[in-house]
This record gives sequence, C-alpha cells and structure tokens, in this order.
Amino acid sequence: MLKKAVIPAAGLGTRLLPITKELPKEMLPIVALMKNGQPCLKPMLQAIFEQLYDVGFREFAFIVGRGKRAIEDHFLPDEDFIQHLKNQNKKDLADDLQEFYNKINSSNLVFINQPKPKGFGDAVGRAALFTGNEKFLMQAGDDLIISRNNNHLKRATETFEKYNADTLFLIEEVPDPRNYGVITGEEIKPGIFKVTNIVEKPKKPPSNLAIVALYIFKPVIYKAISEVKPDKNGEIQLADALKLLVEWNRKVYGLKLNPTERRVDIGTAESYLAMLKSMVMGK
Repeated sequence: MLKKAVIPAAGLGTRLLPITKELPKEMLPIVALMKNGQPCLKPMLQAIFEQLYDVGFREFAFIVGRGKRAIEDHFLPDEDFIQHLKNQNKKDLADDLQEFYNKINSSNLVFINQPKPKGFGDAVGRAALFTGNEKFLMQAGDDLIISRNNNHLKRATETFEKYNADTLFLIEEVPDPRNYGVITGEEIKPGIFKVTNIVEKPKKPPSNLAIVALYIFKPVIYKAISEVKPDKNGEIQLADALKLLVEWNRKVYGLKLNPTERRVDIGTAESYLAMLKSMVMGK
C-alpha cells in the first residue's frame, strides 16, 4: 500500500510571469465549492493535497525553492484566523478552513529545499531521504486531475500493483504534444500501455500520448536520476530518467485518462485561462 506522496513545487513558473514573480504558481487559485455549495477560490496545491489525503495519504513531502515561502505559510494552521472568521459571523468560511487544518494536523508534512532550479528530475531526486526504500506517489504541484471519487488515483495504484510496475504514470491524448513528454508503447489492455520510448518536447511527436505529471515510483527511479546528465540548460530532466528505465528493460507503464477524467493544467497563461473558463462553465 502506498503511504508517501511527494509534491514538487519548486519551479520558477516563468511562463506565468509577472504574477509568479512573488506568488508561486502552485498557489494560483482554482474554482472549488465549499460545503454549503458556494464557489470559492482555492490554491491548486491545496486541492492536490486534499485529494491525496482523501484517498488515504498521510505522509507528504513538498519540494520547494526560493520564493516559495507562501506555500509553507499556507500549510501552517492559523487558529487565530479561524476565530476571527467566527467573530465576523463567517461560519461557513471558518468551517471549511478548519477542515483543511484538520487534514494538515493529522498528516506528517515535510518541506525539502531545492536550492537552485536544476530541473524536475533533480527535484524528485531530493525526496530520497523521505521515501527511503518505499514506493511512492509523486504529483507535480501544478497538475490536478479531476475524477469522480478520485477514481484516477485508485486506478493508478491498482494498475501499478497488478503489473508489479517499476514506474507508472498517467497519460492523455492531446492535439499538440510538442510541449510535453511523449510516449510510444504497446497497448496491452485498453488504456494501459507498456512504454517503449519517451521523448521530451519533440519537434516531431511520435504519438499524441502525453505524460501527465502524476507518477508512482519504486526507488529504482533514484538510480536512474543519478545517471542522467544535465541538459544544455544544466538541468536534470525526469523524462531522461524515465527513458533510462525503459532502456534498462524495467517495467514502465502509462495509464490513459478515461473520458470522465480531466486534467487541470495551469502551466501557461493560455491553459490557465482555459481552465478558469471550463470550471465556470462546468465543463
């Protein structure tokens, strides 16, 4: 059974400037509903944490870097503020915030520093002391999947266990995969692919199957990351580590999102705007 979740949130978010100059992109709001059915604005990272909590995770490692102090502050319960809301007769807001704080208080949270933005692979590699020899789930702090009853997480863990995978990640069909990690593979069952190759942001994509930043790993991922050479920007890319696992004939699988599951992407201004429109329109 998976116990530990790693959430990288150390990226600079340059594609969302100027708002991300001081505000971490993972703290940008999405539209959510309070218990009373009223809409509210909730940080993406909080939504991811709550989703993982609701399926049973209680141990979390957030990978953070310079300029991410707002993340640590947000995950530090403020009981005085709860009382202030109650004094202002804002009970619904107080109750919703208290529920979030209850989840924090019943979890173990650690914050791991990535001193310099040296790539997604480097960020994941810094979780080794936290995960040890255990398998773990890793989800990027700016990539949310919406599904009924968090079914995508249940499908992912079940598929990972069934095939005794070394690595499993979610994939989706996209019209233009050039800005993603793209896979090719053998579809061994509907929606389940045995991965045969991975290409990061290809100019000529070999397929339209793009990697969604939710993964389940065995510790072998750390060995692969340690052997990846920095790219031209001096960064360690996770896609290169995944490609090594494929070359080592390790069991790497992609699980396709089904039609009832939706990815919420806030990586660019265009995708963020599209996300807000879809949530407002209920699509």
